[in-house]
Amino acid sequence: MRNFVLLSFAAVLALAPAASAQSGSFTIAQHGKPVGTASFNFTAGPAGYDSAAQVSIKMDGLDYTLSKSERLSPADRLRHVQLSAIVNDSAVTVTAAPRPKTDATPGLLLNITANGNTTTTPLPAHPAAVFLPDFDPGALETLLALGVARNNRDLWAIIPKKAGSIEPIQLTTYADEQGTLDGKPIVVHHLVATIAGSATDLFSGPENQLLQAELPQKGFALVRKDFVLTPPAKPGAPPAEPTQATPAAPPAQ
Repeated sequence: MRNFVLLSFAAVLALAPAASAQSGSFTIAQHGKPVGTASFNFTAGPAGYDSAAQVSIKMDGLDYTLSKSERLSPADRLRHVQLSAIVNDSAVTVTAAPRPKTDATPGLLLNITANGNTTTTPLPAHPAAVFLPDFDPGALETLLALGVARNNRDLWAIIPKKAGSIEPIQLTTYADEQGTLDGKPIVVHHLVATIAGSATDLFSGPENQLLQAELPQKGFALVRKDFVLTPPAKPGAPPAEPTQATPAAPPAQ
């Protein structure tokens, strides 16, 4: 396992008054061809920090926009999330928050509305859980921070699809790689997150910032603006048929 120190968002944002926010802009590509954009922003507050994410994809077979706002504790714990998405002209909204402290059973309540139907799903409580919609770089940045805090152990993904579910995350560290950011050489850390049998390759910088993600959707990648991984993660990938991907599919009928 690599020997270096990475910091959670709360620690990074507290290093200096000027470091009161963290953001990133990404290109979404399929087999190297740009098909959309994504971005996130984290802002420190007195009781943790707020995050926002935006995603837009327009391609044959997939017209997808996502807007997500999220509140996290100083320990990167989920306190509240609101998601709105349009997937091929179908609107989806999702909210999630911990149950009230007065409830006998601790946990999370996930509400998904799609096609006029609303499903409320109680999920078990896990201290290191990340809300993980498709193509969301802010969620992957949160996962990196949780991985550091938990030594890559006891991590969970809240999946806002169908009625919603929570799945364990296996986070594995691989050998460091190389790349350039803003034209300057940078050491690139490589991890693989396996969730419900699907793998996502994560490439991060020395300050734990997400640089690139090779997504489980076939041929799709998130690449931070002005970052180049050398050599590429998957050179020479052939074209593929359009992929149907949603952040939160309609509840099961």
